[in-house]
Amino acid sequence: MSEEAPVPPSEFDDAVRAVRAEVARLHQELVRYGLVVWTGGNVSGRVPGTDLFVIKPSGVSYDDLTPENMILCDLDGVVVPGTPGSDRSPSSDTAAHAYVYRHMPEVGGVVHTHSTFAVAWAARGEEIPCVITAMADEFGGPIPVGPFAIIGDDSIGRGIVDTLTGHRSRAVLMQNHGPFTIGADAKDAVKAAVMVEDVARTVHHAREAGELIPIPQEAIDSLYDRYQNVYGQNSDTRR
Repeated sequence: MSEEAPVPPSEFDDAVRAVRAEVARLHQELVRYGLVVWTGGNVSGRVPGTDLFVIKPSGVSYDDLTPENMILCDLDGVVVPGTPGSDRSPSSDTAAHAYVYRHMPEVGGVVHTHSTFAVAWAARGEEIPCVITAMADEFGGPIPVGPFAIIGDDSIGRGIVDTLTGHRSRAVLMQNHGPFTIGADAKDAVKAAVMVEDVARTVHHAREAGELIPIPQEAIDSLYDRYQNVYGQNSDTRR
């Protein structure tokens, strides 16, 4: 691992600024959808064309998050010195995010929340079964459970990568901890985080009311293919 992250070339300044602004803004979406409390949770976004990502500082109120206090890190999770926000400590989940970016180059955004119903499933170490079409659309099947891991090093990141590699789901419930989501960019990962809590709540209530009815695998496959490849492409396919 590098001891000090290099300062990115000036030609990437605009890209860094854009990701700073987007990541700062997206934290407000976590608050808007009730996915976090106090200073818990985090959003990060990869800077396109670089080996860098932006993540929020540790322990800072969501009301006080700005593009300028977002923190720029390399893919080892090392803060880039001399950049805005570098005087603060990055999120305690930074090592996990960095591990995901290093090992899943297709991922452009990572989100962690403490949303109530998703955390409840994680506390039981139980995957969320695919029993509603919205889950088939968004996640292509059940939302899996990842292993228990301690915060602070890359153990959580390893669990995320090991669980989601080869899996359709863009979300994992880390046992006894909570949901982490990935996406093509930070906004996409936030969308997945919102959807995880929505389906976690719905399936929880459904199971309390009676027996769950599984969706046949062929139907899940069809729904997932349509949503990922057809939905939204023209007015006939919009809900």
